[in-house]
Amino acid sequence: MTKTIAVIGATGAQGGGMVRAILADPSGEFGVRAVARNPQSAKAQELAAAGAEVVQADLDDEESLRKAFDGVYGAFVVTNYFAQRDEADVAARSAADMELEQAGNAARAARDAGVEHVIWSTLADTRPHFGDTDRVPTLDDGRYKVPHFDAKSEADELFRQSGVPTTFLQTTLFYENLTSDLGPVRDENEQLVLTLPMDDAPLNAIAVGDIGKTALGIFRRGDEYVGRTIAIGGDKLTGAQLVAVMSDVLGEPVTYAPHGWDDFRSFGFPGAVEFGNMFQYYAENHEQFSNDRDLALVRELNPELQTFREWFATHHAELAR
Repeated sequence: MTKTIAVIGATGAQGGGMVRAILADPSGEFGVRAVARNPQSAKAQELAAAGAEVVQADLDDEESLRKAFDGVYGAFVVTNYFAQRDEADVAARSAADMELEQAGNAARAARDAGVEHVIWSTLADTRPHFGDTDRVPTLDDGRYKVPHFDAKSEADELFRQSGVPTTFLQTTLFYENLTSDLGPVRDENEQLVLTLPMDDAPLNAIAVGDIGKTALGIFRRGDEYVGRTIAIGGDKLTGAQLVAVMSDVLGEPVTYAPHGWDDFRSFGFPGAVEFGNMFQYYAENHEQFSNDRDLALVRELNPELQTFREWFATHHAELAR
């Protein structure tokens, strides 16, 4: 009998990758229920045309989630800290509070619907690394160092408290960021320069599509990873190694000239301080962050796991240059 997996955020990056991984699985072991806030959207309709069952639910509406989870075997749950919100919602709660509320709704709904296995897409908590020092700014009313990391980690406990069987899938930076907002740009001499603020530390990153494929590998293992945290990545490269790959694939030199963390925090765009803190965490904590990620296990769960070179070779045209 086919086991159905409900996918929250099915029209987004991670959720969409999860839906596509299930639809592409030749074993037919799993079916997919794509959960979307607007089932009539173009992206939702594309999933329906590809073979997904599309249903409506909203992470802010626990009852709608319970209905969406009714009768499914598993659920892939992801929340979007950076979701577009109206002014009233922004005034009423922080993005971190939104995520905590939504995660709690999903955890309770999955429990009440009798879901046998939830995979919760989460992130590491940066606060143990930074401690109580003020060497990086504290944000969100003094609660977090990197709110979009720390709040997701805090939400882990909501799944534990609910009692729903859960695997905690701890993700990392996407390769896709390296061809978009964090990718190399041309300087005054028209030379491509990567300014990623990682100093000389290696960065763990992954293709967003590989998150869903890895999650599917976890679902295939039944309850083997229930109650466990699986930290994932696809490749680990320093800035110098990243630009070496980029230069080779693009056929032109790309230089690595990293911003300092304080410089990055001072740029003034929304999220500059938070992302400066994030990169400082990535760089300073790179040994522990890497040790937490067993890439051999990730490749066992997802034999199609892409290295950065493999991914960039087929996606370099997405680089704005």
